[in-house]
Amino acid sequence: MIIKNKKAILLGFISTITASIILTTNSAQANSYETIDNKDSKLEAYIKFTNIVQIIEEQYVDDINASDIINKALKGLLANLDAHSSFMDAKETKELQVQTHGEFGGLGITVGMKDGALTVIAPLEGTPADKAGIKAGDIILKINDQATIGMTIDKAVSIMRGKPQTEINLTIVRKGESHPLKIKIIRDIIEIQSVYAKTIGDDILYLRITSFDQKVVQSMRKAIRKHQKTKGIIIDLRNNPGGLLNQAIGTVDMFVNSGAIVSQKGKIPSENLVYNATTPNTDTKTPIVVLVNGGSASASEIVSGALQDHQRAVIVGEKTFGKGSVQVVMPVNQDEALRLTIARYYLPSGRTIQAVGVTPDVEVSYGEIKKAEEGISIKEKDLRKHLESELQKVDGTKVKKDEHKDKTVITEEQIYKDSQLKSGIDILKALMITKNK
Repeated sequence: MIIKNKKAILLGFISTITASIILTTNSAQANSYETIDNKDSKLEAYIKFTNIVQIIEEQYVDDINASDIINKALKGLLANLDAHSSFMDAKETKELQVQTHGEFGGLGITVGMKDGALTVIAPLEGTPADKAGIKAGDIILKINDQATIGMTIDKAVSIMRGKPQTEINLTIVRKGESHPLKIKIIRDIIEIQSVYAKTIGDDILYLRITSFDQKVVQSMRKAIRKHQKTKGIIIDLRNNPGGLLNQAIGTVDMFVNSGAIVSQKGKIPSENLVYNATTPNTDTKTPIVVLVNGGSASASEIVSGALQDHQRAVIVGEKTFGKGSVQVVMPVNQDEALRLTIARYYLPSGRTIQAVGVTPDVEVSYGEIKKAEEGISIKEKDLRKHLESELQKVDGTKVKKDEHKDKTVITEEQIYKDSQLKSGIDILKALMITKNK
C-alpha cells in the first residue's frame, strides 16, 4: 500500500513537470496513448478479479469453488447496475420460462425496487393480492419469514410464486400505518381482463386498462365503436403496472396522428429507436382525460406522458412510479441468462420516465368526496333506499338487492367515492363544452 502511494505521488510530480510537452502532442498520438491506457486498465481489472477469486477459494472459512464464487460475483455485479438487471442461474432461468410460457399460481402484483426497498407497483384488479387488500406503494418487508432487505426482484418473485391454493404471508409497511401489517394471501391462477368499458351519463365513455396485454388496442377500438354517442373519454391507468410496448404505442396512436410517441436510447446504435404516430383511424377531436397514480408504471407512463406531451389529454391524479427502462434476456449458456437494461425510454418532448415518472397536469389525491348535508330534501331514488334501510332496522325485514344492477354504468354514488374520477369527469365536461363552442 505504501509503495503504491509513493508511486502515485511520483507519477503526479512527473506529470506536472511534463504538462507542456503533453499539450503539444498531436491528437493521433493522444488517442493512441488513451487506447493503450484503457487496455492496461482493463487488464489490471481482470487480474485483480482473478486474484480475489483465488484468495477466496483458498482462504475463505467455508469450502467454495471458483464457479460458485463467480456466480455470486455476477449476481452482485448485475444487481448493482440497476434494480432491473440480474444474473439468472439455471433455476432462475427455468422459472422465468415458466412465468413467460407456463401456468403458475401467483398473487397478482407487480413489484419493483424503489429507494432500495421492494415496493408494490400495483395489484392487478380482481387478483388474490387485490382482494386481500394489497395497495400500490406498499413496501414488502417480509415474505413469509424471509426479510426482503438485500433481496433481488427475481428472488422475491420466485418465492411469491407457487402452487395455486397455497398460502403466503406478506409483512408490509404502508404509509399512514403506525405498525407493519401482516396480510395472508392464497395463491391462484392469474387471469386478468385488461380492458373494462363503462359509461358515465349519456356521453362519457370510461375505459379502465388494468395492464397492457396483447388485446388492449383491439378491445379499446371495439368499445369505442360500440358507444357511438361518446363525446368524451376517460382512460383510467391507475395501478396499471405496464405490459407490451406495442400496445402502449397503439393506444397513443389511436388519438395522435403525427410525431413521435416514444423513443428508446441505449449504447448500441441498433437499440436507438423512435416510434412514430400514424394518420389512419386516428381520433384527434374527442376530449380525453387520463387518470394515473403511483401504481401507473412503464407502458402506462408512456401512454400518459405521450398524450400529455402532444397536448392530446389532460392527466389527472398522482405522480406515476417512474419505470422507463428497457430490459432484454440474453442467454449466457444453455442454462443461464442475463437480464440486462440496454436502453431507456424517452417521451416526445425528450424527457425521461426512469426514476422521474409523469407529473399530472392536475394533481388530485385519492379519497371520498362528502356531499353537503341536505336533510330530508334528497333525491327520490336516494330517499327510497334510505327509507328501505330504516324499515329494515325497525322490523328486521331484509330488502332485496337489485340483482340486475348494470355493471357497465358508473353511478353517482361511485363517482363521489373516488375524488380522482370526480375531478376527471368535471375537467372532461369542461373540455366537451369548450369543444362544442
